[in-house]
Amino acid sequence: MVTMKAAVVREQGGSFAIEQIQLEAPRDNEVLVRILGVGMCHTDLVVRDQYFPTPLPAVLGHEGAGVVEQVGAGVTKVKPGDHVVLRYASCGVCANCQKGLYGYCPDLYGRNFSGGRPDGSSPCCDAHGQRVSAYFFAQSSFGEYALATERNVVKIPDDVPVEIMGPLGCGIQTGAGAVINALKPGAGTSIAIFGAGSVGLAAVMAAKVVGCTTIIAVDLNEGRLALARELGATHAINGREDAVAAIQAITGEGVQYSLECTGLPKVLRQAVDSLRLTGVCGIIGVAPLGTEVSLDINGLLFGRTVRGIIEGDSVPDVFIPQLVDLWKQGRFPFDRLIRKYPLSQIDAAAHASESGEVLKAVLIPEGAGA
Repeated sequence: MVTMKAAVVREQGGSFAIEQIQLEAPRDNEVLVRILGVGMCHTDLVVRDQYFPTPLPAVLGHEGAGVVEQVGAGVTKVKPGDHVVLRYASCGVCANCQKGLYGYCPDLYGRNFSGGRPDGSSPCCDAHGQRVSAYFFAQSSFGEYALATERNVVKIPDDVPVEIMGPLGCGIQTGAGAVINALKPGAGTSIAIFGAGSVGLAAVMAAKVVGCTTIIAVDLNEGRLALARELGATHAINGREDAVAAIQAITGEGVQYSLECTGLPKVLRQAVDSLRLTGVCGIIGVAPLGTEVSLDINGLLFGRTVRGIIEGDSVPDVFIPQLVDLWKQGRFPFDRLIRKYPLSQIDAAAHASESGEVLKAVLIPEGAGA
Protein backbone atom coordinates (compact mmCIF):
# COMPACT_ATOMS: atom_id res chain seq x y z
CA MET A 1 0.00 0.00 0.00
CA VAL A 2 1.26 3.45 -0.95
CA THR A 3 0.18 6.63 0.84
CA MET A 4 0.32 9.58 -1.50
CA LYS A 5 -1.12 12.95 -2.45
CA ALA A 6 -3.56 13.07 -5.33
CA ALA A 7 -6.13 15.46 -6.79
CA VAL A 8 -9.66 14.26 -6.00
CA VAL A 9 -12.87 15.63 -7.52
CA ARG A 10 -15.90 14.87 -5.33
CA GLU A 11 -18.88 16.44 -7.11
CA GLN A 12 -20.04 17.31 -10.60
CA GLY A 13 -18.26 20.43 -11.78
CA GLY A 14 -16.40 20.65 -8.48
CA SER A 15 -12.84 21.67 -7.77
CA PHE A 16 -9.88 19.33 -7.57
CA ALA A 17 -8.72 18.99 -3.97
CA ILE A 18 -5.31 17.63 -3.01
CA GLU A 19 -5.92 14.80 -0.55
CA GLN A 20 -3.97 12.04 1.13
CA ILE A 21 -5.09 8.72 -0.31
CA GLN A 22 -4.12 5.05 -0.19
CA LEU A 23 -3.13 3.13 -3.32
CA GLU A 24 -2.85 -0.65 -3.41
CA ALA A 25 0.32 -2.49 -4.34
CA PRO A 26 0.36 -3.82 -7.92
CA ARG A 27 -1.38 -7.07 -8.76
CA ASP A 28 0.27 -9.63 -11.04
CA ASN A 29 -0.40 -7.69 -14.26
CA GLU A 30 0.02 -4.19 -12.82
CA VAL A 31 2.77 -1.60 -12.69
CA LEU A 32 3.31 1.09 -10.05
CA VAL A 33 4.61 4.30 -11.65
CA ARG A 34 6.02 7.34 -9.87
CA ILE A 35 4.47 10.22 -11.79
CA LEU A 36 6.89 12.94 -12.90
CA GLY A 37 4.42 14.79 -15.09
CA VAL A 38 0.81 14.40 -16.22
CA GLY A 39 -1.01 16.30 -18.94
CA MET A 40 -4.45 17.77 -18.43
CA CYS A 41 -6.78 16.73 -21.24
CA HIS A 42 -10.22 18.00 -22.23
CA THR A 43 -11.56 14.55 -21.32
CA ASP A 44 -10.49 15.02 -17.68
CA LEU A 45 -12.61 18.17 -17.55
CA VAL A 46 -15.67 16.71 -19.24
CA VAL A 47 -15.59 13.77 -16.81
CA ARG A 48 -15.26 16.21 -13.90
CA ASP A 49 -18.42 17.83 -15.32
CA GLN A 50 -19.99 14.36 -15.78
CA TYR A 51 -20.51 14.46 -19.56
CA PHE A 52 -19.32 10.87 -19.11
CA PRO A 53 -20.58 9.48 -15.80
CA THR A 54 -17.47 8.10 -14.11
CA PRO A 55 -18.51 7.64 -10.46
CA LEU A 56 -17.36 10.37 -8.07
CA PRO A 57 -15.33 10.93 -5.96
CA ALA A 58 -12.54 10.12 -8.37
CA VAL A 59 -8.89 10.59 -9.15
CA LEU A 60 -8.71 11.48 -12.84
CA GLY A 61 -5.69 12.07 -15.07
CA HIS A 62 -4.82 9.96 -18.10
CA GLU A 63 -1.70 11.49 -19.65
CA GLY A 64 0.76 10.28 -17.04
CA ALA A 65 4.48 9.74 -17.46
CA GLY A 66 7.15 8.74 -15.01
CA VAL A 67 9.40 6.01 -13.70
CA VAL A 68 8.44 2.42 -12.94
CA GLU A 69 8.71 1.81 -9.18
CA GLN A 70 7.34 -1.73 -8.82
CA VAL A 71 5.93 -4.43 -11.09
CA GLY A 72 3.57 -7.33 -10.48
CA ALA A 73 4.80 -10.90 -10.57
CA GLY A 74 3.56 -11.50 -14.12
CA VAL A 75 4.97 -8.34 -15.72
CA THR A 76 7.79 -8.75 -18.24
CA LYS A 77 7.36 -5.68 -20.47
CA VAL A 78 9.01 -3.18 -18.11
CA LYS A 79 11.15 -3.21 -14.97
CA PRO A 80 11.77 -0.77 -12.11
CA GLY A 81 13.67 2.27 -13.30
CA ASP A 82 12.21 2.28 -16.82
CA HIS A 83 10.78 5.56 -18.11
CA VAL A 84 7.22 5.16 -19.36
CA VAL A 85 4.26 6.99 -20.86
CA LEU A 86 0.82 5.77 -19.80
CA ARG A 87 -1.90 5.35 -22.40
CA TYR A 88 -5.53 4.23 -22.55
CA ALA A 89 -6.78 0.73 -21.71
CA SER A 90 -8.17 -2.01 -23.95
CA CYS A 91 -8.89 -5.70 -23.43
CA GLY A 92 -6.32 -7.08 -25.87
CA VAL A 93 -8.37 -10.17 -26.77
CA CYS A 94 -11.37 -8.95 -28.80
CA ALA A 95 -11.39 -9.04 -32.61
CA ASN A 96 -10.56 -5.34 -32.91
CA CYS A 97 -7.70 -5.49 -30.40
CA GLN A 98 -6.32 -8.52 -32.23
CA LYS A 99 -6.16 -6.32 -35.36
CA GLY A 100 -4.40 -3.50 -33.51
CA LEU A 101 -7.59 -1.40 -33.40
CA TYR A 102 -7.31 -0.83 -29.67
CA GLY A 103 -9.36 2.39 -29.71
CA TYR A 104 -12.37 0.41 -30.92
CA CYS A 105 -12.33 -2.27 -28.23
CA PRO A 106 -15.96 -3.05 -27.29
CA ASP A 107 -14.97 -2.68 -23.63
CA LEU A 108 -13.19 0.65 -24.15
CA TYR A 109 -15.72 2.60 -22.08
CA GLY A 110 -15.74 0.14 -19.21
CA ARG A 111 -11.97 -0.12 -18.98
CA ASN A 112 -11.37 3.63 -19.14
CA PHE A 113 -14.39 5.35 -17.55
CA SER A 114 -15.93 2.92 -15.05
CA GLY A 115 -13.81 4.08 -12.12
CA GLY A 116 -12.46 0.62 -11.37
CA ARG A 117 -10.71 -2.46 -12.63
CA PRO A 118 -12.57 -4.87 -14.92
CA ASP A 119 -13.55 -6.84 -11.81
CA GLY A 120 -15.18 -3.71 -10.36
CA SER A 121 -12.62 -3.04 -7.64
CA SER A 122 -10.87 0.29 -7.17
CA PRO A 123 -7.25 0.28 -5.98
CA CYS A 124 -7.78 3.56 -4.17
CA CYS A 125 -9.40 4.79 -0.94
CA ASP A 126 -9.32 8.04 0.98
CA ALA A 127 -7.98 8.73 4.49
CA HIS A 128 -11.29 7.47 5.96
CA GLY A 129 -11.12 4.17 4.08
CA GLN A 130 -13.88 5.17 1.66
CA ARG A 131 -13.68 4.07 -1.96
CA VAL A 132 -12.41 6.61 -4.48
CA SER A 133 -12.88 5.84 -8.17
CA ALA A 134 -9.52 5.24 -9.76
CA TYR A 135 -8.15 3.25 -12.69
CA PHE A 136 -9.32 6.11 -14.93
CA PHE A 137 -7.84 5.07 -18.30
CA ALA A 138 -6.18 2.35 -16.18
CA GLN A 139 -3.96 4.93 -14.49
CA SER A 140 -5.64 7.84 -12.59
CA SER A 141 -2.40 9.82 -12.81
CA PHE A 142 -3.36 13.11 -11.09
CA GLY A 143 -1.21 12.09 -8.17
CA GLU A 144 2.28 11.21 -7.01
CA TYR A 145 1.86 7.61 -8.14
CA ALA A 146 -0.35 5.72 -10.58
CA LEU A 147 -1.26 2.06 -10.83
CA ALA A 148 -1.34 0.96 -14.47
CA THR A 149 -1.48 -2.34 -16.30
CA GLU A 150 1.32 -3.95 -18.26
CA ARG A 151 -0.71 -3.33 -21.45
CA ASN A 152 -0.96 0.43 -21.04
CA VAL A 153 2.61 1.33 -20.15
CA VAL A 154 4.81 2.36 -23.07
CA LYS A 155 8.55 2.38 -22.53
CA ILE A 156 10.39 5.44 -23.85
CA PRO A 157 14.09 6.32 -23.99
CA ASP A 158 15.61 7.66 -20.77
CA ASP A 159 17.41 10.48 -22.61
CA VAL A 160 14.27 12.58 -23.10
CA PRO A 161 12.50 14.72 -20.44
CA VAL A 162 9.93 12.21 -19.24
CA GLU A 163 7.93 14.84 -17.34
CA ILE A 164 6.62 16.39 -20.59
CA MET A 165 5.99 13.14 -22.48
CA GLY A 166 2.64 12.23 -20.87
CA PRO A 167 0.46 14.08 -23.44
CA LEU A 168 1.78 11.68 -26.08
CA GLY A 169 -0.41 9.05 -24.37
CA CYS A 170 -3.69 10.74 -25.33
CA GLY A 171 -4.20 14.28 -26.69
CA ILE A 172 -1.07 14.63 -28.79
CA GLN A 173 -1.30 11.03 -29.97
CA THR A 174 -4.94 11.63 -30.92
CA GLY A 175 -4.26 14.67 -33.09
CA ALA A 176 -1.12 13.36 -34.73
CA GLY A 177 -2.46 9.86 -35.19
CA ALA A 178 -5.71 11.09 -36.73
CA VAL A 179 -3.59 12.43 -39.58
CA ILE A 180 -0.75 9.91 -39.80
CA ASN A 181 -2.61 6.67 -39.00
CA ALA A 182 -6.28 7.32 -39.80
CA LEU A 183 -6.67 9.84 -42.63
CA LYS A 184 -3.24 9.04 -44.14
CA PRO A 185 -3.02 12.03 -46.49
CA GLY A 186 -0.33 11.71 -49.12
CA ALA A 187 2.36 14.25 -49.88
CA GLY A 188 0.96 17.23 -51.77
CA THR A 189 -2.58 16.91 -50.41
CA SER A 190 -4.82 19.44 -48.65
CA ILE A 191 -6.30 19.33 -45.15
CA ALA A 192 -8.40 21.68 -43.01
CA ILE A 193 -8.19 21.33 -39.22
CA PHE A 194 -11.08 22.83 -37.26
CA GLY A 195 -9.96 23.73 -33.74
CA ALA A 196 -6.39 24.79 -32.95
CA GLY A 197 -6.14 23.52 -29.41
CA SER A 198 -3.42 21.05 -28.45
CA VAL A 199 -5.08 18.21 -30.40
CA GLY A 200 -5.62 20.32 -33.51
CA LEU A 201 -2.10 21.73 -33.40
CA ALA A 202 -0.69 18.22 -33.06
CA ALA A 203 -2.62 17.45 -36.25
CA VAL A 204 -1.12 20.52 -37.94
CA MET A 205 2.39 19.34 -37.06
CA ALA A 206 1.59 15.83 -38.28
CA ALA A 207 0.21 17.17 -41.57
CA LYS A 208 3.51 18.96 -42.12
CA VAL A 209 5.44 15.77 -41.28
CA VAL A 210 3.56 13.72 -43.91
CA GLY A 211 3.95 16.39 -46.60
CA CYS A 212 0.54 18.04 -46.93
CA THR A 213 1.09 21.20 -48.95
CA THR A 214 -2.16 22.99 -48.05
CA ILE A 215 -2.72 22.95 -44.29
CA ILE A 216 -5.59 25.17 -43.15
CA ALA A 217 -6.18 25.87 -39.45
CA VAL A 218 -9.57 27.22 -38.32
CA ASP A 219 -10.08 28.71 -34.85
CA LEU A 220 -11.53 31.75 -33.07
CA ASN A 221 -8.30 32.53 -31.20
CA GLU A 222 -5.86 34.64 -33.21
CA GLY A 223 -2.95 33.67 -30.98
CA ARG A 224 -3.56 30.00 -31.69
CA LEU A 225 -3.86 30.69 -35.40
CA ALA A 226 -0.51 32.49 -35.35
CA LEU A 227 1.07 29.50 -33.59
CA ALA A 228 -0.55 27.16 -36.11
CA ARG A 229 1.25 29.06 -38.87
CA GLU A 230 4.54 28.72 -37.02
CA LEU A 231 3.98 24.97 -36.64
CA GLY A 232 3.17 24.29 -40.29
CA ALA A 233 -0.21 25.70 -41.30
CA THR A 234 -0.09 27.37 -44.70
CA HIS A 235 -3.36 29.23 -44.10
CA ALA A 236 -5.28 30.36 -41.01
CA ILE A 237 -8.99 31.22 -40.91
CA ASN A 238 -10.79 32.92 -38.04
CA GLY A 239 -13.93 30.90 -37.38
CA ARG A 240 -15.99 34.09 -37.20
CA GLU A 241 -15.66 34.21 -40.99
CA ASP A 242 -17.48 31.86 -43.37
CA ALA A 243 -14.88 29.11 -43.06
CA VAL A 244 -16.39 26.96 -45.81
CA ALA A 245 -16.32 29.82 -48.30
CA ALA A 246 -12.77 30.74 -47.29
CA ILE A 247 -11.59 27.14 -47.78
CA GLN A 248 -13.29 27.00 -51.17
CA ALA A 249 -11.52 30.23 -52.12
CA ILE A 250 -8.13 28.84 -51.07
CA THR A 251 -8.50 25.43 -52.71
CA GLY A 252 -10.91 26.02 -55.59
CA GLU A 253 -12.90 22.84 -54.90
CA GLY A 254 -12.55 22.08 -51.20
CA VAL A 255 -10.00 20.10 -49.21
CA GLN A 256 -9.23 16.43 -49.61
CA TYR A 257 -9.27 15.92 -45.84
CA SER A 258 -10.75 17.71 -42.85
CA LEU A 259 -10.51 17.10 -39.13
CA GLU A 260 -13.07 18.25 -36.55
CA CYS A 261 -11.49 18.79 -33.12
CA THR A 262 -14.09 20.88 -31.25
CA GLY A 263 -17.05 18.55 -30.62
CA LEU A 264 -19.46 21.27 -31.81
CA PRO A 265 -22.16 20.13 -34.27
CA LYS A 266 -22.07 23.37 -36.30
CA VAL A 267 -18.31 23.04 -36.71
CA LEU A 268 -18.62 19.41 -37.80
CA ARG A 269 -21.09 20.55 -40.46
CA GLN A 270 -18.51 23.06 -41.69
CA ALA A 271 -15.78 20.42 -41.72
CA VAL A 272 -17.93 18.16 -43.91
CA ASP A 273 -19.13 20.97 -46.18
CA SER A 274 -15.54 22.10 -46.79
CA LEU A 275 -14.63 18.76 -48.44
CA ARG A 276 -14.20 18.33 -52.15
CA LEU A 277 -15.90 15.38 -53.84
CA THR A 278 -14.52 12.08 -52.41
CA GLY A 279 -13.03 13.96 -49.47
CA VAL A 280 -12.81 12.49 -45.96
CA CYS A 281 -13.73 14.17 -42.67
CA GLY A 282 -12.40 12.73 -39.42
CA ILE A 283 -14.17 13.44 -36.11
CA ILE A 284 -12.13 13.57 -32.90
CA GLY A 285 -13.89 16.30 -30.90
CA VAL A 286 -15.68 15.10 -27.75
CA ALA A 287 -19.34 16.11 -27.24
CA PRO A 288 -21.84 15.23 -24.49
CA LEU A 289 -23.44 11.81 -24.91
CA GLY A 290 -26.49 12.05 -27.18
CA THR A 291 -25.28 15.07 -29.18
CA GLU A 292 -26.62 14.95 -32.74
CA VAL A 293 -25.61 16.67 -35.96
CA SER A 294 -27.41 17.50 -39.21
CA LEU A 295 -25.68 16.83 -42.54
CA ASP A 296 -26.72 17.25 -46.17
CA ILE A 297 -27.42 13.73 -47.50
CA ASN A 298 -26.70 14.81 -51.07
CA GLY A 299 -23.37 16.22 -49.99
CA LEU A 300 -22.41 12.79 -48.68
CA LEU A 301 -23.90 11.00 -51.67
CA PHE A 302 -21.20 12.40 -53.94
CA GLY A 303 -18.40 10.35 -52.45
CA ARG A 304 -17.69 12.20 -49.23
CA THR A 305 -16.87 10.18 -46.10
CA VAL A 306 -17.32 11.01 -42.41
CA ARG A 307 -15.64 8.80 -39.82
CA GLY A 308 -14.90 8.87 -36.12
CA ILE A 309 -11.34 8.44 -34.88
CA ILE A 310 -10.41 7.29 -31.38
CA GLU A 311 -6.89 7.85 -29.99
CA GLY A 312 -5.52 8.46 -33.47
CA ASP A 313 -5.99 4.83 -34.58
CA SER A 314 -2.61 4.24 -32.98
CA VAL A 315 -0.80 1.20 -31.71
CA PRO A 316 0.74 3.12 -28.80
CA ASP A 317 3.77 0.87 -28.27
CA VAL A 318 4.76 1.66 -31.86
CA PHE A 319 3.39 5.17 -32.39
CA ILE A 320 4.46 6.92 -29.17
CA PRO A 321 8.18 6.05 -29.68
CA GLN A 322 7.83 7.30 -33.27
CA LEU A 323 6.53 10.64 -31.98
CA VAL A 324 9.41 10.80 -29.49
CA ASP A 325 11.86 10.28 -32.36
CA LEU A 326 10.19 13.01 -34.42
CA TRP A 327 10.40 15.34 -31.41
CA LYS A 328 14.11 14.58 -30.94
CA GLN A 329 14.67 15.46 -34.60
CA GLY A 330 12.88 18.80 -34.18
CA ARG A 331 10.12 17.78 -36.60
CA PHE A 332 7.32 17.51 -34.05
CA PRO A 333 7.82 20.27 -31.44
CA PHE A 334 4.80 19.48 -29.27
CA ASP A 335 6.65 20.88 -26.24
CA ARG A 336 5.80 24.35 -27.55
CA LEU A 337 2.20 23.71 -26.48
CA ILE A 338 3.07 22.92 -22.85
CA ARG A 339 2.97 25.01 -19.70
CA LYS A 340 3.97 23.35 -16.44
CA TYR A 341 2.09 23.72 -13.15
CA PRO A 342 2.67 22.19 -9.73
CA LEU A 343 0.04 19.53 -9.03
CA SER A 344 -1.13 21.69 -6.12
CA GLN A 345 -2.25 24.30 -8.69
CA ILE A 346 -4.42 21.88 -10.66
CA ASP A 347 -7.52 24.08 -10.43
CA ALA A 348 -5.60 27.04 -11.84
CA ALA A 349 -4.38 24.78 -14.66
CA ALA A 350 -7.96 23.67 -15.34
CA HIS A 351 -9.25 27.24 -15.50
CA ALA A 352 -6.38 28.29 -17.81
CA SER A 353 -7.10 25.33 -20.06
CA GLU A 354 -10.83 26.06 -20.24
CA SER A 355 -10.29 29.77 -20.95
CA GLY A 356 -7.89 29.01 -23.79
CA GLU A 357 -5.00 30.72 -22.02
CA VAL A 358 -3.05 27.45 -22.00
CA LEU A 359 -2.94 24.83 -24.73
CA LYS A 360 -1.58 21.89 -22.73
CA ALA A 361 -1.09 22.10 -18.99
CA VAL A 362 1.32 19.56 -17.53
CA LEU A 363 1.12 19.00 -13.78
CA ILE A 364 4.27 18.20 -11.82
CA PRO A 365 3.86 16.51 -8.42
CA GLU A 366 5.82 18.25 -5.68
CA GLY A 367 9.18 16.61 -5.20
CA ALA A 368 9.05 14.86 -8.57
CA GLY A 369 12.40 14.40 -10.20
CA ALA A 370 13.91 11.89 -12.60
